[in-house]
Amino acid sequence: MSSATYSTTAGAELQHDLVRAGFYPQMVQDVLAEAMLDQPVVDHLLHLETHFDHTEVHRHITVMVRSEKVLFIVHVDDQQLDDHGKDVMAQVSVEMIGLSRIESVATSFVYHQPQHYSSSDPVRELTFGLSWDGTKRIDLAPASCGDPQCDADHGLNGTSQPEDLVLRVSAEADGQNAVDKAREFAVRLRLATIS
Repeated sequence: MSSATYSTTAGAELQHDLVRAGFYPQMVQDVLAEAMLDQPVVDHLLHLETHFDHTEVHRHITVMVRSEKVLFIVHVDDQQLDDHGKDVMAQVSVEMIGLSRIESVATSFVYHQPQHYSSSDPVRELTFGLSWDGTKRIDLAPASCGDPQCDADHGLNGTSQPEDLVLRVSAEADGQNAVDKAREFAVRLRLATIS
């Protein structure tokens, strides 16, 4: 592990949050240190999510770490390879995005009981999206001419949509503190991308 990466107060807070989340903290720290090449941590946001699929529990974590000029995104999924959960695999992906490449930092808020809204009301749910034109999802389907008797090949129709990063944080599932942290991170990231 690089000492420079975690040498700042923000780096120590990231280490603390990773350990507190308890989702392979040492592995995530080591992957980040290798990716960041001694750049110190300036800011971070960590989002841990658990979902259930029939009899299996799946967890994944997304960690966004900002250095002075780059945003690092680490995503870790784990998966059971046997029925007893003794053989587990973790898949880790890392992406580096120059802050100058970030085209959009989008936030969507949910307030409860808006008819009684006051300025001190907390945001109960936040959807946080980033776009840097890094990944596109292409959906294709066979084209048709509208004639039900036609069996000619009309090619394909499709759409291409940016699919960079979207996180949803809710007070009900993640706690109000997690929503507030995500909102504050989004504001700081927005300011970093325009400066």
